[in-house]
Amino acid sequence: MAAARRTGSEPSARPRTSNARRRMTDGAIESLRIHGASATSVDRVLAATGAPRGSVYHHFPGGRTQLITDAVTAAGVLMSEFIESTTRDNDPIAALDEFVGLWRHTLLDSDFRAGCPIFAVAVETNDDAPEFARAAATVFTRWHRALTELLVRHGLAADHAGRLATLTVAAVEGAIALCRVERSTAPLEDTVCELQDHLAAALC
Repeated sequence: MAAARRTGSEPSARPRTSNARRRMTDGAIESLRIHGASATSVDRVLAATGAPRGSVYHHFPGGRTQLITDAVTAAGVLMSEFIESTTRDNDPIAALDEFVGLWRHTLLDSDFRAGCPIFAVAVETNDDAPEFARAAATVFTRWHRALTELLVRHGLAADHAGRLATLTVAAVEGAIALCRVERSTAPLEDTVCELQDHLAAALC
């Protein structure tokens, strides 16, 4: 997601890895964000990053499947760390505002071209690469857990917190998709207003 793009450009964001491997992983994340999983190929990533073709099967012996799976995992880790930090340091409504603010800037900065790389994989059928769905599911589970724990800390019962966490993830991801096709942040603004009302009512 957006955090993966921003944080991934910082030298200290990840353990030191091969420069070519890092470029290809970041390039695959960017391609997923803009083009989706089906249009993310090794050739597209090589063209965008300038990484040497000979390094593909050295760093990604599983080829395209491994490249995309690793990109989803890497993006998921970075976004999960952002969500976990946000939910640790804020109350639920402030955490939602910070998360939505990140996406608002990402949509505007990319002229509504960039979406969520995890969502991009999740909405496509990839029968030949079930690894994609498993990687995306792992990421969504981590986000759901962080949001649920935040709501439980603020007094909600675990089952209610879990349902609100599901609603939040689903609503925001869906709103991002609508923003891209409508070329407007209005769906995101409408969604966050409704989510804030739900959270306020649940927490009062």
